[in-house]
Amino acid sequence: MTTLDATRAELAFVVLYLNKAETRDKICRAIQYGSKFLSNGEPGTAQNVDKSTSLARKVFRLFKFVNNLHALISPTPQGTPLPLVLLGKAKDALLSTFLILDQIVWLGRTGIYKNKEQADLIGRISLYCWLSSSVCTSLVEVGELGRLSASMKKLEKELKNSDKYQDELYRAKLKKSNERSLALIKSGMDTVVAVGLLQLAPKKVTPRVTGAFGFASSLISCYQLLPSPAKSKAS
Repeated sequence: MTTLDATRAELAFVVLYLNKAETRDKICRAIQYGSKFLSNGEPGTAQNVDKSTSLARKVFRLFKFVNNLHALISPTPQGTPLPLVLLGKAKDALLSTFLILDQIVWLGRTGIYKNKEQADLIGRISLYCWLSSSVCTSLVEVGELGRLSASMKKLEKELKNSDKYQDELYRAKLKKSNERSLALIKSGMDTVVAVGLLQLAPKKVTPRVTGAFGFASSLISCYQLLPSPAKSKAS
């Protein structure tokens, strides 16, 4: 492959990646929370970037709640324990509610919805929904990681006389375990971000802490959105 062909392939990958609305949203999210970290809640350019990017992201999320409503009514994989099913459905319901209420917050910030006090109240309710959804996500990931760990140990016993890393099923389970571990870390970070935005622990979760966790969480989201071949090359 010539240098020009390699450049074309890399640019094609970047175009494919950036064509996703979700990718652009997460890049904006990284800018938003990076600015929040720099501003530390103080007025200035960084805080202006934080606020303007936050408003822009709400446009990216228009009607996004449909995705979570679809997940809510979709059947769960067979064999999933009932507690994990209920937690997963609760997560989808809470995230859908957050996204629906977030549209009203956007209408309030643009001046279309005139009742500022009610818009602020709806904004806090939406953040509580996101906080609860992040907690549910963490619990689901912990439960699924426990199930994966048990099945991997069982498979290791069956493969004790051979190299487990040569087994396709074991490698698939290991990959899934790594993905869920990363999702657990992200949901934990999002929980901290939600606590910071709601100012539930203002002395510990300052705007700078909120910004740092939000920025790291955004980078994880950007990585998760990479196409699978790029992930395997990166690792």
